[in-house]
Amino acid sequence: MEKKLIIVSAPPASGKTFVSMKLAEHLRHVVYLDKDALVPLSNVAFMVANEPNDREGPFFEKYLRDVEYQVILNMALDALKYDDIVLINAPFTKEVHDPNYIKALRKELKDTYDAHLAVIWVLCDIEVVHQRMIERNSPRDTFKLADWDKFVKSQNFSVPTNLKIRGDPYSLILFDNNDDQKFAESMKRVVALLEEKKVLRRKRNNRSIRRFSKQNNQS
Repeated sequence: MEKKLIIVSAPPASGKTFVSMKLAEHLRHVVYLDKDALVPLSNVAFMVANEPNDREGPFFEKYLRDVEYQVILNMALDALKYDDIVLINAPFTKEVHDPNYIKALRKELKDTYDAHLAVIWVLCDIEVVHQRMIERNSPRDTFKLADWDKFVKSQNFSVPTNLKIRGDPYSLILFDNNDDQKFAESMKRVVALLEEKKVLRRKRNNRSIRRFSKQNNQS
């Protein structure tokens, strides 16, 4: 199996964490990393700096956000040395829309780890996102729901089609999470792709054809 670094990206409340965890459950030989594990460290930084604990505020954006992403990425690259698939549960919403960032990451993965970058973008209609955000009733969503239109305008819900590369099936993988049926269909399709099941079946079929041809030639 080819090595892969998987990034599961999506705007808030699209179901990114749920999709990430379920993918990790279905995949074999996978290391699962969640950027939220770094939140306690950032909380300490807020406290030491005597800044309000606001992960949408200027202090977080200037001093903490990029550090969190670099740390989780460094952990993922280290893990690739020991297993075939590493999955990062983190939005990466700014990064996946930055061609230079993605190009550099792809190059590093190829040159240093002989690995592919697989970007999974979770599809979820804005209306569904709104309803799920209401239902999960999280304190972090209070300001978003208070001025929903402003929040929507602040987010990039567009599919990062700039990532798509012809001939690279991992460059942009769409996962539809709008309802249970679409979720199940997407899970089956994406797991098969990431575990290269079609490739493995094709290789087995080719071996069977060669073996059959050899037997016929000998008879």
